[in-house]
Amino acid sequence: MLPTSHFALINPPLTSIRHEAVEDSLEDDLLLNEGEDVDDEVEGGVETAAAGQAAMLAEAFSEFIRTSSRLETSYRQLQAEVFELGQELAQRNAALNTSLAENQRMRLALEEIVGSMPCGVMVVEPEGAIAMMNPETGRLLGFDGAEARPETLREMAAKSGVGLDKVFARLEDEAAQEFCVVSKGGKRWVEIRNRKIFNGRERGGAPDQTILILRDVTAQKRAESDRESSRNAMALAEVTTMLAHEIRNPLASLELFSELIERDEVRRAEWISNLRAGIRSLSGMVNNVLSLHAAGALKLVPLPLAALVTHAIEFVRPLADQAGISVAWWDEVCPLLVKGNDSAIQQVMLNLLTNAIRHTPMGGLITVTMETQPDEFLGEWVVVDVLDTGCGVRRDQMARLFEAGFSGSGESSGLGLAVCERMMKQHGGRISVMNVVGSGARFRLEFPALRLEMVSA
Repeated sequence: MLPTSHFALINPPLTSIRHEAVEDSLEDDLLLNEGEDVDDEVEGGVETAAAGQAAMLAEAFSEFIRTSSRLETSYRQLQAEVFELGQELAQRNAALNTSLAENQRMRLALEEIVGSMPCGVMVVEPEGAIAMMNPETGRLLGFDGAEARPETLREMAAKSGVGLDKVFARLEDEAAQEFCVVSKGGKRWVEIRNRKIFNGRERGGAPDQTILILRDVTAQKRAESDRESSRNAMALAEVTTMLAHEIRNPLASLELFSELIERDEVRRAEWISNLRAGIRSLSGMVNNVLSLHAAGALKLVPLPLAALVTHAIEFVRPLADQAGISVAWWDEVCPLLVKGNDSAIQQVMLNLLTNAIRHTPMGGLITVTMETQPDEFLGEWVVVDVLDTGCGVRRDQMARLFEAGFSGSGESSGLGLAVCERMMKQHGGRISVMNVVGSGARFRLEFPALRLEMVSA
């Protein structure tokens, strides 16, 4: 309690203190000096001692008063600060209540938005537990929405028959993956994307949660299939028209050569050679169409590539003779084999040679070479080059040269080079083209070499 709260004085007046001190001192002196008289000197000493004690008491009391005043001031300041803190706490509580109410309102609004979205949304914990899922997810996965919501991906897979837990395990970060859902309504294609949540942490390690976005892409799949069918139909129509045009001219020539063979006995051998060239040209066209639309993998066996190239050159030599073009064939002594298909390799060579004949003027030269080239990482390769003395390939046509149906001159079906590229891929090889300065175009075939010891092993 503060000194100002007392109704009576805490200490008696100084005069009373002085008299009591003097009386006590006199009594003590009287006891020590019984029978002696008190002279004036003793009385003076007593008065001096009493005055000193009174001054000390007064100073102590003044210090007490000052300390009490400071304590009272500090108490009042503390009361003011407590009051301010109480007001601030009340304001913060009010703001917190407002924020909680706003968060609740936003949460409900977000749930309503997610629930009405046309795509499936699901939040998955790292161990596969489902934290949140909207109704569209259940519809896309084909399970009855009236059933209890599954708690884990494994439970959902058991209910819907869709191995979403396995799909989730294979998902890459923010990558899309498609899977088929078979339900009573038929097949449905669903695309699933994901976004990992790290709750403020830096990306890396296991995420805190993963958001899965599921979208029905069945209509898109059907549209793509329809467009692909339409493109194939249009391409087939164009190819059919081009083939009809290409076949018509050789057929007319064959008919003419047949009549010449019958009538002209002197040049019969020449006409028979031309007839053979026309037949082989038609055979090459038919084989290209069959090769382009053939399904399944080729049966590959070890083959001597040099012998196949030689046979292909002899096969097209009547065509070159008819066009007035020479064909030169150079190959080094090559003991290497390739793992390939006899018919496919000869078809590739036939296409390249007939393409070179088509784009080489009369009197020109087609040179075919074969050699081996080492590769630091892939081993040895067998390289076959077909070089002509034509006009080469235009720069703007290089990128489309191996597209099915594309013809740089517009005078062919555009299937030959496309068939070459497809068959080279099936052989694990490569095909490329480049223009040669001062000459025409050079087409290069590269086959992985197969050594004799590898064949015998």
